[in-house]
Amino acid sequence: MTAAALAAERAARESYGRLLAILAARSRDIATSQDALADAFAAALEHWPQDGVPQQPEAWLLTVARRRTLDGWRRAQVEQASVQTLLLLADELAWDSPSAVPDERLSLMFVCAHPAVASAARSPLMLQTVLGLDVARMAGAFLTAPATLSQRLVRAKARIREAGIPFEHPRSRDLVPRLHDVMEGIYAAYGTGWDDVEGADGPRQGLTAEAIALARILHRLLPREPEPAGLLALMLFCEARAQSRRDAAGQYVPLDQQDTALWSRSDMEKAEELLAGAASLGAPGPFQLEAAIQSAHTQHRLGHAVPASALVALYDGLLAFSPSLGAQVSRACAVARADGPHAGLAALDALAQSETGSYQPYWAARADLLAQAGRTAQALQAYDKALGLASSAAVKNHLLLQSSRLQQKPPGTATGPNLHD
Repeated sequence: MTAAALAAERAARESYGRLLAILAARSRDIATSQDALADAFAAALEHWPQDGVPQQPEAWLLTVARRRTLDGWRRAQVEQASVQTLLLLADELAWDSPSAVPDERLSLMFVCAHPAVASAARSPLMLQTVLGLDVARMAGAFLTAPATLSQRLVRAKARIREAGIPFEHPRSRDLVPRLHDVMEGIYAAYGTGWDDVEGADGPRQGLTAEAIALARILHRLLPREPEPAGLLALMLFCEARAQSRRDAAGQYVPLDQQDTALWSRSDMEKAEELLAGAASLGAPGPFQLEAAIQSAHTQHRLGHAVPASALVALYDGLLAFSPSLGAQVSRACAVARADGPHAGLAALDALAQSETGSYQPYWAARADLLAQAGRTAQALQAYDKALGLASSAAVKNHLLLQSSRLQQKPPGTATGPNLHD
């Protein structure tokens, strides 16, 4: 890639959400702002190789995108509200070599969490607008077909425009009701980066770092709300293990096999501090419980006594708040650790087959528990099913290795417990 192309790629990765938030705050139209920003990046790829990369690429992109928005209004002969037009023009005149583009991403996230937006569209809309993720990449995370998710996002943007939702931090009385959806969006962003184990470390680290930065901002904004602290603690527990999730060859390493010497002690200590502070506020919630589960896994791997029944109780608490399929599968694994693989399999059998049929973690967990129970033939079938549903090459390689090892074991030999990260 040329220097100009690299600069444009870096600006897109690091500044897309900030630029879109500023544009949308003035135009009140997310789709139009996305189009204008796309035009600005296209113009950058055209002009920067000839004219050189500007000293402040973000400012250049924002200026071009603003002009594209104004030009679009003029061409369409749309009588936009004079306030938005004047604000865009005023921004254009006032933008005199700024040192940095202001960060209005949280405002945009709270817009996406407005009650007028369909609940199923809120988190993916945040990921698309704030972090620039495309529909194809997001669809799997939300267990939705790309075409369905795309239509959902189009409707959500139109609803925001038609309802005239203000692009600003909501008032205090409106902030907390939208808080959970904003946190779900941030955590979905983190999970999207965390699950990218194909070797593309730059984009993965970029997404996870962005999500953690947004969680820190949210925690500072609402220091007396326990759930933002729980969310930040949850991500820091996970991030503490980032360097141990792959071996030297880039292969996936499950939690129970990771080298704990590679774990970040500073991240774990900060996570424990945040979790304790959140618990002291006396208002438990799903993110605090997920963080507590990660803490339990961490302490267990570090050699501290953590009763298996305590982990089951934490999952029971989490399911009372958020009965997700992923939490139910993880609870079954915790039950297996407490009461043996047959109890874990019974917990998996109790789940609705209509939901588990295409859910890869279910089949990976089932294969592992069947292997522990000595039911080798059924375990191998479950591994095959999990392999067919896996989208990550690293995870596929891990499952193939587990299946291969099982085939080499003498009949009746059970595998040991396997904690999944």
